[in-house]
Amino acid sequence: MKVGLFINTQFPEGDNIAARVPELVEQVRVARQSGFSSLLFPHHFLTEPLQMLQITPLMAYLLPEAKGMTIGGNILLLPLLNPVQVAEESATLDVLSEGNFVLGVGLGYREGEFEAFGISLKERSARFTESIALMRQLWTGEKITHHGKFYSVTNHGISHKPFRPGGPPVWVAGLVDAAVKRAARIGDGWLIANATTLGDTLPLMKLYRETLASLGKTVTEFPIARECYVGESNATAMEECRAALEYKYASYAAWGMVSPTANMTFEEMARDRFIIGDKVKVKEEIARWREALGVNHFSMRVQWPGLPQERVLGSIRRLGEIFG
Repeated sequence: MKVGLFINTQFPEGDNIAARVPELVEQVRVARQSGFSSLLFPHHFLTEPLQMLQITPLMAYLLPEAKGMTIGGNILLLPLLNPVQVAEESATLDVLSEGNFVLGVGLGYREGEFEAFGISLKERSARFTESIALMRQLWTGEKITHHGKFYSVTNHGISHKPFRPGGPPVWVAGLVDAAVKRAARIGDGWLIANATTLGDTLPLMKLYRETLASLGKTVTEFPIARECYVGESNATAMEECRAALEYKYASYAAWGMVSPTANMTFEEMARDRFIIGDKVKVKEEIARWREALGVNHFSMRVQWPGLPQERVLGSIRRLGEIFG
């Protein structure tokens, strides 16, 4: 089983974001030293007043500290972007990481982002599917011709092949039945998002495995993203991360995300959804999720806007000790 760091790249209004960058470097360094296997990055545009660093340049910037770790998106908003650009940048990141890049992608949901890019929300699923097919063609390194509904390439090839033949794995995120079936059809893994409960996720995992079986398809990675905080004491862990997590989920609500956590107390929101406690409690919770779902790669977000660096680093170190 693997553990990864789902790094926070979002910061409160008024925060000195340049001063936070060395903290991100230190978090990655400590995660790598603690035995973490992966480093995943979130992605959004137009997040004001919440400040957010952009995914691709930050991945490249942090790569030296993450040497040997899998890096990728959680999740790159693919329908907003041209798949030729994404294929080219993914190939470059795959080379820079020596074959340790994974393309984690999803549909997106924020109307403002789609409006700014001149793309209809109604087209996002069709754009998403066509984009992945086109990128896989380009990653062969051969000249291709593709004339689809949204994108066209005529007798051209990518600038350089990815490090891995055929390109990086594609992890597809999704929260509903149709998205999970899509992940089975066109992805190399279904990436389970942070905000789902175990109860909600169980039938989706059953559907995912059934769809894979019907396709005669086998995957080796079963990744899951979780909000996770490991405190020194089980009695105080919840209070230590409460304010930062509440701020984060309030941001989701402000962005228009339809969230099952709306109007919940923090305790209700955390129950059967977040993994919070001391090392003993967190180890037990990880085992429970693993046994129930058969997941084998936990991507843990251990920082949220406003959480002090010393708490973040302590949580990373203690989480590494659990998996070590």
